[in-house]
Amino acid sequence: MTAAIRPEAHGASLWHAVSRNRRDRPALHDEINVDLAIVGGGFAGLSTALHAAGKGLSVTVLEAEIIAWGATGRNAGFVVPNFAKMDPDSILAHLGPERGERLIDFAAASADLVFSLIKGHGIDCDAVQNGWIQPAHSPAAFEKVKSRASQWAQRGRPTVVLDRQEIEVLTGIRGYAGGWMDRSGGVLNPVAYAHGLADAAEKAGAKIFERTPVTSVDRVADGWKLKTPSGSVRAGKVLIATNAYGGSLNPMLQRTYIPLKVFQIATEPLPREIRTRLLPGGQGAGDTRRNLFTFRFDADNRLISGGMHILSAGADTRVPQTIWRRLTRHLDLPDLPPLAYGWSGMAAVEPDFLPHLLDLGPGLIAGRACNGRGIAMTTAMGKALADWAAGTEARDLPLPFAPPAPIPFHALLRHAPNALLGWSMLRDRLDETA
Repeated sequence: MTAAIRPEAHGASLWHAVSRNRRDRPALHDEINVDLAIVGGGFAGLSTALHAAGKGLSVTVLEAEIIAWGATGRNAGFVVPNFAKMDPDSILAHLGPERGERLIDFAAASADLVFSLIKGHGIDCDAVQNGWIQPAHSPAAFEKVKSRASQWAQRGRPTVVLDRQEIEVLTGIRGYAGGWMDRSGGVLNPVAYAHGLADAAEKAGAKIFERTPVTSVDRVADGWKLKTPSGSVRAGKVLIATNAYGGSLNPMLQRTYIPLKVFQIATEPLPREIRTRLLPGGQGAGDTRRNLFTFRFDADNRLISGGMHILSAGADTRVPQTIWRRLTRHLDLPDLPPLAYGWSGMAAVEPDFLPHLLDLGPGLIAGRACNGRGIAMTTAMGKALADWAAGTEARDLPLPFAPPAPIPFHALLRHAPNALLGWSMLRDRLDETA
């Protein structure tokens, strides 16, 4: 069974195609001086710009392409206020009680921050804060998510453990052992959200330039000088917020994370009789499989899901079809509507799956916080980095802060997630039959 993508939509992000509040911004053709220069027009950069400008700082954002060009515009639009792999207890063991609790509090409030910004700035991005659900694919996984939900509940988070029947009612899928939900999570259109952050940042006084790649960042007496093809920026402080899309700007940064290419698809809109059965409350869901299965709907009832690839040859055509077939199996939908969009994006995965701030020199920081939780974490990171721009010491922020640490044998390990995907899929099947 195959599902062809409409030719005009192949490779195009659904969100870029349907977002309504896009407007062009000029390239930089000048020499300017600011308090804070931000490289990258994604969630982290835009949130930092908004919050820093709100503190009275002069701020400019330099985006090499257009707003939300990178991972910001290529994800599935989940707003998830927790960590991909680590729970509160393991974070405390990893970072210690003081720094661990600060990072936990940072993550716990991240989704509420997203939705409060949307409300406060009137951002039209199809936002729904009805919760994020994690179904458990096996009894062993259910025991783990019960512990996870309990740890977050002990910190006052609106979490709930869901038994087998409750998960089936909420998701419309049979066969899960149970699961949990954080009611503060949700879904949105990520490109429309990014456009809204950009508009709000400009209203606060920030300047945003598109199609303005930064070719170098050099230390000068009073801070830093950023060169672009047709201009330059002098800034007291600089944030590198490119995540996995930094290119050759700082080659060392590329060796500090594992690049992960993730594919997403969106079907044609589902008929009402099917749509009312699946996720009737409008939540987003991502289960506990190692080969993660996610699904949600957009505002027009398109079904959205994602996945990875083992072999890169032909992946742009093959993987979207594989994800579509996976949906038909897991959702028991033999008449699933055909694909409308298929696209991919690069994520930066940290070895410990936690957000990080990297110390690149006096007043120069790189921020990374994705690991599958980009919308919530990078928005919250931007608020923290605005404090740094205004004078707070980076070590006093709630995120881990250290010089970059290149990953040993990075040239080999960067391929590990894809190389091990087949083994992960086999282990998932063994879990379900145990």
